[in-house]
Amino acid sequence: MEMEEPPHLFLCPISMELMDDPVTVSTGVTYDRRSIEQWIFGCGRATCPATMQPLANIELTPNHTLKRVIDSWLDRGSPSTSASSSPSTSLLSSPAHDLAATPLSRMLEAERLRSALVGLEETPFKVTALKNMRARMRGDVAMQCEFVSSGGIQTVGRIMAQALAESGAGGDFSAFTACEEAAAVLALLPLADAASVGLVLAPDCIGPVMALLQRGSAEARLHAMDIVTKISSAGTGDGDWTACVEVDDVLKSLLELLSDEVSTRLRSRALDVLLDVIERSRVGPAKALEVGAMHVLVELLADADGRRDAERILLLLKRLCKCPEGRLAFAEHDLSVAAVAKTMLRMSELATQLAVKVLWLVSVVAPSEKVLEDMVLTGAVAKLLGLLHVETPPATKQRTVRMVRINGGYWRQYTCFPSDLRDYLRLLD
Repeated sequence: MEMEEPPHLFLCPISMELMDDPVTVSTGVTYDRRSIEQWIFGCGRATCPATMQPLANIELTPNHTLKRVIDSWLDRGSPSTSASSSPSTSLLSSPAHDLAATPLSRMLEAERLRSALVGLEETPFKVTALKNMRARMRGDVAMQCEFVSSGGIQTVGRIMAQALAESGAGGDFSAFTACEEAAAVLALLPLADAASVGLVLAPDCIGPVMALLQRGSAEARLHAMDIVTKISSAGTGDGDWTACVEVDDVLKSLLELLSDEVSTRLRSRALDVLLDVIERSRVGPAKALEVGAMHVLVELLADADGRRDAERILLLLKRLCKCPEGRLAFAEHDLSVAAVAKTMLRMSELATQLAVKVLWLVSVVAPSEKVLEDMVLTGAVAKLLGLLHVETPPATKQRTVRMVRINGGYWRQYTCFPSDLRDYLRLLD
């Protein structure tokens, strides 16, 4: 019975023969001991034959896992006419989740992934290599864990940083494409533990991710947003991932994304992360205001039709208006009061409650004549009076009554203010 050709992974990169005693050198590549010893000691070379990288040392580490896999393959003696009885070469070229879930197939695929990572930084065909790696890992949690434990996040991070630098220096489009494809690989990972999140938050990794949020393709921006959302959800060991990044860069990236015409999915996730940054970071609110968050959020709210987006924008406005700079920025925007008033008694009960809190902060805590005037002209006062006639939470109703009583005298002076509402204001005095 004729044996089939051994999988390429079992062949020594030097002799291209089945390895009898596989050993791994400092670069991570595995060779047959006899061949690599001849290369190093017989020929006097101190480089890795496959990558031509200098060897940090000449220590040869036995690859027991691959040795067991080769022995198992030899014992099974898979005939060429029975492809289903063993992992054939064609199967080995398929993604891991297409293979039969056997220990042999899992070990083979894990070894293939480690080998691919070793050569990833040296290959000139990074985009293709990253696409293949992404296909191998998609939907396969075991391979994703193997990727992380084998230093995959660090490797991909270095590739992203290098690709971004090359694309910025010479406008190399292919380099930027490699950066985007690397982000697609990272986006597959769960990033549910502090260790993985910490690796992604390294400057080599998170810097390019932020750059992709700003100027990547539509798909790349989705992948970058997936990564940032997972980081935000997982946090770090101390619960504050924002301490590991430049908050300014994160906020600028998020606000630029929100300012563009983007997908609903991207906008929704960007709002979630923006909320998290402003809540976690001590300097978050001040930094957000410095980079124009109030203007962006008011413009978004003015055009918002969805309940969830409106609620999150109002929550952001409430948090920003708790500081003097936020209230000033709110008062200076011509659409701010109108945008908030539009959501009252229209979007949801939560949106109405948040809108009342925002108006309370800007008309009672630190009132300005412009805000009070805008509240009359945009119908916000009429809506506040309308709230007194409907079922609302006690705190909201109390805040509304106090707002009207405190500012009622000012609002009554406007001739455009309806006479019936003017009479109602007198009743509240």
